[in-house]
Amino acid sequence: MTETPHDLSAVVKANDIRGVAGEQLTVPVARALGAAFADLLEAPELIVAHDMRLSSPELSRAVIEGAVRRGAIVADAGLSSTDQLYCASGLHRAAGLMVTASHNPARDNGMKLCLPGARPVGRDSGLEEVRRGAEAYIAAGEIPAHGEGRAEQIDTLEDYARTLHDLVELPAGRRLRVVVDAADAMAGLTAPAVLGALEQIDLIELHFGLDGTFPHHPADPLRPENLVDLQEAVRREGADLGLAFDGDADRCVVLDETGAPVPPSAIGALIASREIARARTAGEERPRVAVNAVASRHVHEVIAGAGGETLPTPVGHAGIKRTMAARDAVAGVEHSAHYYFRDFFFADSGMLAALHVLAALAESGGTASALVASHSPYAGSGELNFPVDDAVAAAARVRAHAESLPAARVDELDGLSVHHWDEDLDPAERWWLSLRPSQTESLLRLNVEAQEHATMERVREEVRALVLGAVPPPVVAAAGTATAEHDRVAEGTSVDALGDGPALAEEAGSGDAISTCPELLPAGASGADVPGWVRAALRCPDCGGELRDVEAALQCTACRRLHEVEGGIPVLIAGRHEVPSAG
Repeated sequence: MTETPHDLSAVVKANDIRGVAGEQLTVPVARALGAAFADLLEAPELIVAHDMRLSSPELSRAVIEGAVRRGAIVADAGLSSTDQLYCASGLHRAAGLMVTASHNPARDNGMKLCLPGARPVGRDSGLEEVRRGAEAYIAAGEIPAHGEGRAEQIDTLEDYARTLHDLVELPAGRRLRVVVDAADAMAGLTAPAVLGALEQIDLIELHFGLDGTFPHHPADPLRPENLVDLQEAVRREGADLGLAFDGDADRCVVLDETGAPVPPSAIGALIASREIARARTAGEERPRVAVNAVASRHVHEVIAGAGGETLPTPVGHAGIKRTMAARDAVAGVEHSAHYYFRDFFFADSGMLAALHVLAALAESGGTASALVASHSPYAGSGELNFPVDDAVAAAARVRAHAESLPAARVDELDGLSVHHWDEDLDPAERWWLSLRPSQTESLLRLNVEAQEHATMERVREEVRALVLGAVPPPVVAAAGTATAEHDRVAEGTSVDALGDGPALAEEAGSGDAISTCPELLPAGASGADVPGWVRAALRCPDCGGELRDVEAALQCTACRRLHEVEGGIPVLIAGRHEVPSAG
């Protein structure tokens, strides 16, 4: 892409707009983007909403000014969750623009765009045109007036709550105690309106004040350290369930009654089975469910077992929404805790997903842990991010290795996927992996899943070595057994715990084994009492390095910081510990 003096390619991404507020995403830029989006629309109606970030009201006003200047009739919805905006777009058949940076840090902001009916806008469906139009306005230094635009106010919360209540009805007779951690973000607005209005729910509020500085913890529920407050509250309150939402509340992570996080793919499988059953009851022969390339194999198995059909899609909301609409899919599942619904305008909604889980729990009569027990049968690596100079060459090495395996099947739906899973294979040889490039950074993202934990570890390390151009490590002997290579960290390697956000910056790590550290002990010796899939995803909060077990603590293999384990819970707080000096 050729850069211009007013190039916006750094903030206009594949599926949305993200940047540092006041630096990359300024008032003039927001005004130009609003004008350019209005130019894209066939009809002038546009709904604009924003989250609680400190920069959001100003940026939202700028978007409205630019759109009105180009003749748009703008309904200003004010504070809103992203799925609340999607609902308004669907009900009013108007385009929508949400000012939010979702789970990003407080200094960031961004925008999510949709066409009338909540239809997605991505790079290949209008976002590139918006970028070019905004750049032209910035270069010209003015936005010419066109048409007779105007702005008015609209309240969307009541219609949003009513729509969700109509889609999922909770059975009477069982009252559920539910703790919701809003992370000082938009679920603090929507949860009382949706969950608090239900007589079957005893809503326990945690961090419900709208505060764009995120005073309690970042609004990214895929990071285990951001779930600690909720875990403690679930146990303290004797709750049936915990729900954690991200900044714009379109994503929801579920905790069971013990405080254990439930893998997003397990929730996706549960939702898919419910939507398939409902569609089949209504007469559909084989309902379809869109599933992204990184979701667990178990999701596909549940869909087939329920009488449905899987529609594989690349990662990203724009693509999965388009696939769902084109094939009339009843639901969509992403590994990042985004869940999509045909009856919700093919859009994603964390709150609607939460209602499905609550309804299933009430209907079951049992505990949340029992409800999802069958939905996490495989061992997953979490998402690992590898900075590379040549992503194409690194992926080619992995592909060449995969093609040398007789039982492997390769596809390139989203990057490179390798499937080495057949019922004729020994269980220890059943695995699959996804290796895909980041759309915004020089990274390769790896996910590995296997029937057995030791197999997952072995494949993960083999692919790590191939990606980094090293000699593949020896096979891991058994689950929880460390190899020499596994206890080394490659220079520049960083990890995103559960896979929906940017990789963490690497602060240290020479690629050499750590010599000045406590004795390496078997997995679990630290006393960390967390599910295996969560333990595999834990990373150093300071540098993103991998963590290994030492006595009563976890130590980063990159920067060597020690993080205590207290009462079975790893205490992962950035800036708490200094890097130890070499001995």
